[in-house]
Amino acid sequence: MNRLFFQPHQAGLSKVEAAEHTLRDINPDVSFEIHNYNITTMDNFTHFMERISHGGLEEGKPVDLVLSCVDNFEARMAINTACNELGQIWMESGVSENAVSGHIQLIIPGETACFACAPPLVVAAKIDEKTLKREGVCAASLPTTMGVVAGILVQNVLKYLLKFGTVSYYLGYNAMQDFFPTMAMKANPQCDDRHCRRQQEEYRKKEAERPKDEVLVVEEEIVHEDNDWGIELVSEVTDEELMAASGPVPDLPEGITVAYTIPDKNQETADGESVGETEQSLEELMSQMKTM
Repeated sequence: MNRLFFQPHQAGLSKVEAAEHTLRDINPDVSFEIHNYNITTMDNFTHFMERISHGGLEEGKPVDLVLSCVDNFEARMAINTACNELGQIWMESGVSENAVSGHIQLIIPGETACFACAPPLVVAAKIDEKTLKREGVCAASLPTTMGVVAGILVQNVLKYLLKFGTVSYYLGYNAMQDFFPTMAMKANPQCDDRHCRRQQEEYRKKEAERPKDEVLVVEEEIVHEDNDWGIELVSEVTDEELMAASGPVPDLPEGITVAYTIPDKNQETADGESVGETEQSLEELMSQMKTM
C-alpha cells in the first residue's frame, strides 16, 4: 500500500488514510470506508466480519467480493477464517519477500482450496513465522512487481464481476523468468479450518441435488453397413513414406510442437528420383505427354 499510494505530503497519515486520499483524488465518485485497526484481534475481527456481512452498497447487504492485499500470514488467516465462516468469495494476493514473484488466488469456500487448505511449509511444520524474520531487516520492495500483481488482481476482479473472459483460480508471477504459472486447487477434506470443512460438505450436498444435464448422443447413419463386396479405402502412402515426406522441424521453445511440417520442394520421390522445377508452360508439357 505505502509503495503504490503514498505521497510525500501524506507523511504522518496511516496507510489506509493515505490510500483513501490518493484514490479519492483519482476517482471522487467511489465511496470509501476506512478502518485503521488490526483484524487479528477479537474485537476488530468481529467488526470486520460485520462489515463483510452488511457493508455492501445496498444497506444491510453483504459485499460482492473481498480482496486481500495484506503483508503477513496472520492477517491472511483472519480473512480466510472470516470468509469461510460467512461463505464469502474472496481473492487473495501477495508478493514474495524477495520482491521478484507474486500471485493471486480466487477462493470460493467449499469449492476451491482456502488459504488454510495448503499452508506454507513453515506453518505446516508448526514453526512460528516470526522466527524467520530478523530484527531490523525489512523485506525487499519493488513497486514494479507490486504494480504487476495489483494489475493482475484487478483484471481478475473485473472478469469475475462483469462476467467476461476466463477467471483465474490461481495465477502466479515470476519476474526472473517472466513465468506465469496457473492452476486450480480443490478444497482439502482434512483442512484445519472447521468452517472450510463445513462449506465443503454444503457444496457437496448442493452438487448432489443439482439436476444432471442429459447428454444426447446422436448416432451417425452408417451407409452400406453390409459391404458385400468387401470394399475398403486405404492410403497408398505408408507411414515410412509419410515421415520421409515431412519437412524440417523448426527450432521451437520447450513445450511447443508442430502439428505438421511442409515438405521440401526439392525432396526425392518414392522412386528415388528428384523432381525439379521447370520453366516450360502447361501447354508445352501437355504436348510432350501426347507424344509419349
